[in-house]
Amino acid sequence: MARVSLDDLSRMPPQRLARLLLERAVEDPTLLSRLYETVDDRTAAPGPSAPAIIGDSPAMRQVAALLARFGQTDEPVLITGESGTGKELLARAIHDGSARARGPFVAVNCAAIPSGLVASELFGYERGAFTGAAARSVGQIEYANGGTLFLDEIGDMPIDLQAHLLRFLQEGQIRRVGGRETITLNVRIVSATNVRLAQAIAEGRFREDLYYRLNVLTLPVPPLRDRPDDIPQLALHFLRLAARDFNRPVEGFAPTAMATLRRYRWPGNVRELMSVVRRAVVIGDGPLVQPDTLIGLDDRLDSPPPAAAALRPGSAEERTALVQALEQMQENITSTAEALHVSRVTLYRMLRRHGIVLKRGLAPAPVARGRGAAG
Repeated sequence: MARVSLDDLSRMPPQRLARLLLERAVEDPTLLSRLYETVDDRTAAPGPSAPAIIGDSPAMRQVAALLARFGQTDEPVLITGESGTGKELLARAIHDGSARARGPFVAVNCAAIPSGLVASELFGYERGAFTGAAARSVGQIEYANGGTLFLDEIGDMPIDLQAHLLRFLQEGQIRRVGGRETITLNVRIVSATNVRLAQAIAEGRFREDLYYRLNVLTLPVPPLRDRPDDIPQLALHFLRLAARDFNRPVEGFAPTAMATLRRYRWPGNVRELMSVVRRAVVIGDGPLVQPDTLIGLDDRLDSPPPAAAALRPGSAEERTALVQALEQMQENITSTAEALHVSRVTLYRMLRRHGIVLKRGLAPAPVARGRGAAG
């Protein structure tokens, strides 16, 4: 399919755009995952007058204090935390609280872009740079000029591209793929990861010099299980949004339902809480959410696989848990991701890491066989 520019997309009728996305999703399984996550993020994102942080626990007060300080400088920020803790929301809060707030905020998920396309996606390309490059294309870094570029899942950036990103951080200049012109840009980099970059450095999957350039300022985000006192406020926030979105007359939680929410460990963090609350609003009746509508908090597996976050990426134990969950969930991506307590993007990355191809008896993929991948 020919590449479509952003200008073309902005002028495209909604029906044509929807058809284009559906056609592209057939060719790229990760696109559907990214679209779902985009919808979820837009639903969960606060409005212009809403606070960037919901919760008054000591841990979140510390995060809020760091956000205020980080908005006063242009230094790179590395946000660390588990999947589902709201790292992109915090990156946007850093941007909105800085002098760059009038500029663009561009978010790129490094794990969701095929490795062969990362360079052209970030740096852009010139006409004729490769087969199919019929016109010049501006990269995401260039789109973020004057604003902030958020690089999510930075640990999954291909090692050969890390040198180019390091050069940009040091010199503030890029070259499009296939181009000779040096382009000077003014972009602040905020990155995020849910993997241990120190381990990735030790395994040769991440450049140590890039790590120190990205990690000038660090924002650690606590998991939801470490701040249970924030659960009621978060749950009520998501309930109000869901009641508005679905036009449901739901006003709050029954005491037993709220007690259930507080007892749960939330391996999927804030993203999982939002999904559970929205599901309860849809299927429940009456003004209060009841415990029986909080579907998904009890294990649905006779012998559930361990949470993938607790397993070493690429290990035999991780593969065993992945195959077990796929078989028990009949290869349903959403259910398998929930069973493993990971996002859909992380699940697709796990499949590539272990060379597993769906619908083919879990056969190893020739391309991925024997290759290590970032975790």
